[in-house]
Amino acid sequence: MAEEVRRSVIAGSWYPGSEKGLHAALDEYFDNVDTIGRNVDDPIALISPHAGYSFSGPTAAYAYHTLKGKSYDAVVILSPLHRLPLGRYVVTKARAYETPLGEVHVDQELVETLEKEIPINRSGYDGEHSLEIQLPLLQYVLGNVPILPVMLGTSSLDEGAELGKVLAKVLDDRNALIVASSDLHHIEDFEEVATRDRKVTDALASFDMARIRESLSPPDCSVCGKVPIMAALTAARELGADTIDVLSYTNSAEVTGQKIIGQYTVGYCAAAAYRKGGA
Repeated sequence: MAEEVRRSVIAGSWYPGSEKGLHAALDEYFDNVDTIGRNVDDPIALISPHAGYSFSGPTAAYAYHTLKGKSYDAVVILSPLHRLPLGRYVVTKARAYETPLGEVHVDQELVETLEKEIPINRSGYDGEHSLEIQLPLLQYVLGNVPILPVMLGTSSLDEGAELGKVLAKVLDDRNALIVASSDLHHIEDFEEVATRDRKVTDALASFDMARIRESLSPPDCSVCGKVPIMAALTAARELGADTIDVLSYTNSAEVTGQKIIGQYTVGYCAAAAYRKGGA
């Protein structure tokens, strides 16, 4: 039988394990966000990285900072499945997720509505870090807003786009936000990571879905959340978004300063899709 609450599996490792320590880390990340020249209207979708906070937290804060002073009825969080083969589209059976900042409740009505439109698997257990790591960031800016958490166990961009169209239908009458949890390329060469990631971020900034698909399609593409990105941006387009701002980019070599040939490197990007002018 599934637990009523999905307990944290990364508190104390991927992010601080105490409420005080987690708040302090998030305060630091958000205080250091440079907002000069950035004027993102109400975001419809975000792209946020999911490495440990010491690596990608400052970048993720750029995405979530755009939500300050805003409110949503629900937030859809789309993540890849890194380990367990639980299915194409997977949703927890738990009623809530736990973090040091409290419980984040699953919007069961949205889950049931989604299930009427597309087959989903309900999981009694998952250890997926890439979904959980978005939750404290979300709590920090929006409180305990209910979520629709979907883990994607498919590598098909077509299936991501299919989910995006379904989400747009499900969310059409809701004031909802969509978050795609994704790191960018993972390669043992920091220069190659930066080069390949630039192609992706340039495509994102164009908001040309064909160009975005092309940037995520190479057989050696190692963007782990490429399917969540495709789903989130397809839905955002359907819901009226016409602009994407790439808010911040870095990679693990720049964070650690270890720019060594052959050094395994991961890219981190924060971006927001919205309707320019909020009209």
